[in-house]
Amino acid sequence: MEQPEQQNGRADVYRRLIGYLRPYWKRTSIAYASVLFAALLNLYIPQILKNAIDLGITNQRAGALFAAAGWILGIAVVRGAAAFGQRYYGEWLTHRIAYDLRNHFYASAQRLPFSFHDRSQTGDLMSRATSDITETERFVGMGLIDLAATLLLLVGVIIAMALESFSLSLYALVPLAVLLALTTRFGMVVRPRFKRIQEQMGRLSSTMQESMTGIQVVKAFAREVDELEKFDAANEDWFAKRFGIIKIWANNWPTFTFILLISVFLLLFFGGPRALDGSVTVGSLFALLAYVMMLNGPVQRLGFLVNMAATSGASATRIFEIIDTPSEVEETADAIVLNEARGAVTFTHVSFRYLDGPQVLDDVSFQVASGQTVALIGPTGSGKSTITNLIPRFYDPTSGAIHIDGYDVRSVTLDSLRQQIGTVLQDPFLFGMTIAENIAYGRPAATPAEIVAAAEAARAHEFIMEFPAGYETAVGERGVTLSGGQKQRVAIARALLYDPRILILDDSTSSVDTETEHLIQQALSTLMEGRTTFIIAQRLLTLKNADQIFVLDAGRIVERGSHDELLTQNGLYRRIYDLQLKDQEEFAALESRLRAQSQTIATTTPVSAAEDSARHLVIAGALDGSKELT
Repeated sequence: MEQPEQQNGRADVYRRLIGYLRPYWKRTSIAYASVLFAALLNLYIPQILKNAIDLGITNQRAGALFAAAGWILGIAVVRGAAAFGQRYYGEWLTHRIAYDLRNHFYASAQRLPFSFHDRSQTGDLMSRATSDITETERFVGMGLIDLAATLLLLVGVIIAMALESFSLSLYALVPLAVLLALTTRFGMVVRPRFKRIQEQMGRLSSTMQESMTGIQVVKAFAREVDELEKFDAANEDWFAKRFGIIKIWANNWPTFTFILLISVFLLLFFGGPRALDGSVTVGSLFALLAYVMMLNGPVQRLGFLVNMAATSGASATRIFEIIDTPSEVEETADAIVLNEARGAVTFTHVSFRYLDGPQVLDDVSFQVASGQTVALIGPTGSGKSTITNLIPRFYDPTSGAIHIDGYDVRSVTLDSLRQQIGTVLQDPFLFGMTIAENIAYGRPAATPAEIVAAAEAARAHEFIMEFPAGYETAVGERGVTLSGGQKQRVAIARALLYDPRILILDDSTSSVDTETEHLIQQALSTLMEGRTTFIIAQRLLTLKNADQIFVLDAGRIVERGSHDELLTQNGLYRRIYDLQLKDQEEFAALESRLRAQSQTIATTTPVSAAEDSARHLVIAGALDGSKELT
């Protein structure tokens, strides 16, 4: 069960929200000056009515009535100007604070490392960036100004009533004190409930986002009804929490109004006889009643504002949870800029585990010279992707060190480090922009000629020009309008244009057909020229020409060497080779040998056409038999 927040924690949230007003102190000053001026004008109206009754009606002086009417008309005009300043600058501050808060939140989310996003849900982050900031902006701008206006009016009314008749004002102020206590208690009760409501909205958003993102899987397995039931359950939970607030609000709202009317009753009950015997004037009693009734709207508004403040505080807490999340990957104060890297990579006794997870890498050490190609192979979960994620500092190792050109990656700036590294993933992500914008994502200032050159090198230019809009074709969300091979080649073009010194290829050809794989391999060959390259792949055909091959198992490098060297070790690599390539290579060798023998016989021994045809049939039969064996 959630524990109540500490008082200083709540105060800190509101203090931080108010701190967002500091850069706009001039507009804030105008808004609050307008609030103060309007409150003083409101407090003066009952005094005008008092004089109108005592001097105009009681003494039958028409001039006093006309003067009171003129004063009230003038106050209405001036108060209109004050109301304009209050509303205009209040709304401006509301939306400007939302703008700043949203930018601050987004910048913080971008800054956080992969480990944070590993354990976070996108839908929940979206809910915080939209729903929570919307709830917060309603209070920190206009809501806070309205709260200040209400509290100013409340304090002003208490002082004015005490000055008018201290003894009578006590009868009215006792219920008002009870009202303030109940309002404060109301805010303390609903605030944690609103936090639970906003958290449930985050879960609801995550459920929807996950379902919409995986809509193809949902439809493929006919799970629409199940997804609807899952969403309905989360939505019903949200409604139940919200309905709990509604019941609390419904129980308190009539109570607030009732207590206010008790003040009116007490004034009439005790003040009426005193007005009749002349202890106080009728005007004074009417002024006291006017002050109490003046609080009717603000007091009801006070309950609404406390409600808004509670919602805002709960939402702000969720926003600041993200903003305050420490990054596990930070630059040092004296970090240097890594320029024109050669691409030599060294791992020295590197170990790594994910947060509260098992050991993923265990004492991994290796050296890769500039321009070398390194292949990583091993069972699922053996640590291949973790190695490539540590090079650009998506994570920091638990122990050990990683160096590029002799520099510890923790001693260089993140931007300069990642500018030296390009990645082509198994499932490349494309943004919902044009093809040209996706290719130029790493270099937005690239010229059209450079974009085309990169696409040509990636074997993508031909299919791009088949679209009516060519490079200006919008690819849709996540590149949905392109095939897997087309997306892969656009991603390769993006990496080519980025021109990194270190290249990471994460199983880039595992899910495409043979023809597309051939095109991608050609593009990758162009991309890999002169770069230090790390290849993760399951197909040995992709790896066998690498300068070094690291075979990983359970987070350790269990074998290393070239393709031929690893075959002689009769270890894990040899077992993978026997499963994948041995039969294919033996078949290719037999085919080559038989064809060579056929050509030798044809050139040295004259035969008839029938004999030549029969010889080809024998060779074809031998090859077919070999295929059946494979």
